Amino acid sequence: EVQLVESGGGLVQPGGSLRLSCAASGFTFKDYAMSWVRQAPGKGLEWVSTIYEGGTGIYYADSVKGRFTISRDNAKNTLTLQLNSLKTEDTAMYYCTRARAFDYWGQGTQVTVSS
Repeated sequence: EVQLVESGGGLVQPGGSLRLSCAASGFTFKDYAMSWVRQAPGKGLEWVSTIYEGGTGIYYADSVKGRFTISRDNAKNTLTLQLNSLKTEDTAMYYCTRARAFDYWGQGTQVTVSS
């Protein structure tokens, strides 16, 4: 059974930082590219970032480039998103998913950026 469990969200002031994690199980994590996707209140899904299986290919949405960092630890089956210099528009539910298939999703973790 494929499981993706996001964590690390919370309430933070503009300019602050958070580190999101996604714990993966039920599949060979190291063989899958992974993505972060978010959904802001009242808006649709927005792709945030993708990292290839070995970490050699990394891609970011323009809206987060230079502020967010995606990484993975294949030994721990963990995907991470470091969010720095947070803006109010980063407020969203953040999900991890298998990048090419988008077949499984976690429950999401809420990031709220507010003063």
